[in-house]
Amino acid sequence: MLPNTSDSGSWVWINAGEASGDMHGALLIKAFSELAPDTRFLGMGGPAMERAGFRMEFSIKSLSLVGFTEVFSGLPRIGGLLFQIRKKLREYRPRAIVLIDSPDFNFFVARMAKGLGIPVFYYISPQVWAWRKGRVKFLKKYTRRVLTILPFEKDFFAEHGLSVDYVGHPLLDLIPFEELEDIRPDPKKIGILPGSREKEIKTLMPEFVRAARLLHTRRPELSFAVARAPGVSKEFLSRFLPSDVPMKVEPPEGRYRLMRESAFLVAASGTVSLEAALLETPVIVAYRLSGLTYFLGRIFVHVPFISLPNLILKERVFPELLQGKANAGAIAEHALAWLENESEITRVRQKLVALKELMGEPGAPERAARIILDMLE
Repeated sequence: MLPNTSDSGSWVWINAGEASGDMHGALLIKAFSELAPDTRFLGMGGPAMERAGFRMEFSIKSLSLVGFTEVFSGLPRIGGLLFQIRKKLREYRPRAIVLIDSPDFNFFVARMAKGLGIPVFYYISPQVWAWRKGRVKFLKKYTRRVLTILPFEKDFFAEHGLSVDYVGHPLLDLIPFEELEDIRPDPKKIGILPGSREKEIKTLMPEFVRAARLLHTRRPELSFAVARAPGVSKEFLSRFLPSDVPMKVEPPEGRYRLMRESAFLVAASGTVSLEAALLETPVIVAYRLSGLTYFLGRIFVHVPFISLPNLILKERVFPELLQGKANAGAIAEHALAWLENESEITRVRQKLVALKELMGEPGAPERAARIILDMLE
């Protein structure tokens, strides 16, 4: 269906590149719709945004890349996708473009939008404080406003001469805290969250399963539950399930209950570590990248930790296992240390209570939508 050019100004284009961006985009759409009911939304997103009333021109499945070398190998596909997005932007001429994280792709979209005279807002700002700090200059040039969600980001951008708005973290609106408040952790249940991209699942899930087997040998009373991320099929995830260890797959809508019920989690690095931290559930964080990506990361990335809870708390509260250390033996070792030392689990949970207090109040999507609307008007 072609757009009606007479009301093209009512469109807002949103570009999300992964599952977490899809969740945040859905909350932003709902907040935006309450403040400006006539606004319509289209762009790149996923099922959560679509349920919120979004017209999905491109799926986040079109963009499932991570790291330096992975992006490089996907350049032909990225080029074709950008060509199609530019075509749609010229066709719809949206009132504004809202970019959600995924800077390796969204920076291309920002350039296109600038060339077309469409104002760009960056929500869930890219983590330029971790690496490639020169990208602050890019944000100054190509965006109307940057909206940050982490407490330390505002000071970082201010130090680099960029005025931004700190709106708080949308996870505080996404997680149903009241529904989960009465759930107590089961000391015999361990949650497994292998990620939302097929490549990271293929890399990490075999190690997670082997770790579960080691733990079950030592502690036969343990059971394991795997949280299936939105966009990941149950059939795909089920391929990795062992026959000799009690392990089941939970649907995406049950992931917060799983987190809250678990004694602790074994998870791929990403938004999930912060979700779990806000639910006061400890996490063993693991991740593997290609050898070249990791080598380049060691040169260019300048942060002491990879997980957001550790960065926010400025200490290693969650164990972080990277590359070769993200193996079954190391995971099982950390898990047994927690299982056999209840006081250590208690200490970690106390740290997570402090983290939640640092994250501020709910209402981030509403604050972000209002800032965007005020600047457009």
